[in-house]
Amino acid sequence: MNPWLRYWKFNLVGAMGMAVQLAALALLNRVAPGHYLYATAAAIELALLHNFVWHLHTTWRDRREGSAPMQLLRFHMSNGLVSLVGNLALMRILVHGAHMPLLAANLVAIVCCSVANFGLGNRWPFAAKA
Repeated sequence: MNPWLRYWKFNLVGAMGMAVQLAALALLNRVAPGHYLYATAAAIELALLHNFVWHLHTTWRDRREGSAPMQLLRFHMSNGLVSLVGNLALMRILVHGAHMPLLAANLVAIVCCSVANFGLGNRWPFAAKA
């Protein structure tokens, strides 16, 4: 698949995942206000699972080598780790330190992690067969 088409698909899936993450964060923050870092972690996990399914069937559908559970594990160990650590660190800085609104801060954190996540996803969980 053309690398630019793959990147476009990655960003389309990412935009849908961003909507999932922001909606989940808003809901979780309403249910348990004041616990924005826990809510962020839970929202990230929902978005990761959502994105994995879409990436498996669209972005990297031509690279379905091995088992889906193993790809999911690698996806969590790469994209999940970047998303979790990056989002939580940036959320702490932006919400607690800079007093930025919760959803705006999360949007910034998501965008900051996206480029690294494409590179990691393309090279490990969904790597081209050598």
